[in-house]
Amino acid sequence: MSVAIVTGASQGFGRALAEELAHDGWDLVVDARHQPALEVAAAALRRHGRRVVALAGDVADPVHREALVAAASGLGGVDLLVNNASTLGPTPMPGLADYPLEELEAVYRTNVIAPLALVQRALPALLAAHGAVVNVTSDAAVEGYEGWGGYGSSKAALEQVSNVLAAEQPALRVYRFDPGDMRTQMHQEAFPGEDISDRPLPDVAVPGLVELLEGDVPSGRYRAQALKGVVPV
Repeated sequence: MSVAIVTGASQGFGRALAEELAHDGWDLVVDARHQPALEVAAAALRRHGRRVVALAGDVADPVHREALVAAASGLGGVDLLVNNASTLGPTPMPGLADYPLEELEAVYRTNVIAPLALVQRALPALLAAHGAVVNVTSDAAVEGYEGWGGYGSSKAALEQVSNVLAAEQPALRVYRFDPGDMRTQMHQEAFPGEDISDRPLPDVAVPGLVELLEGDVPSGRYRAQALKGVVPV
């Protein structure tokens, strides 16, 4: 049996991916900050007949991270770690000239430090399973969008962490995965008061990531929209 840890799985892309993994036969450890929403998501996942452990908490909390990896070990190991949980930071999103530095530190703790800490803790199990790490990124990591300096720079840092990790751990598949614009709560928070109904639902990005996981695809940066033929970008 295959076991995956998926963070930020109560809604959006994390929930859509967890649903597909459960449908495909994966056992899951899922988390989110808000327990009621997480329990609703976990109940839906269990309808696929898989073992699902739902742990509410903050990935920036070391105790919570330890619990996630311990729960996966209890299910048999860690074959896949999906670092999907992230924070946008303060909204409306401030420019870098006025960005509160304590808020920026919090963004980096969640978006950079926490994913690396989870990888460090799960690495022995991932290597034993010839597993994979997926660090969910964004085009804001590579484009200079006004107001996106905090979130975007944290995702850029996560991308380079992923890039170096792949070089240091050649036996581990490390994917930087950009799902593209999606109709999610986070995206709505980035554009308060705007209509984002033209964005696709998160489900459209899931097949691209599943294509990566099911193939023998090398580590690299991949965009969901460019995965026909699976060429890193």
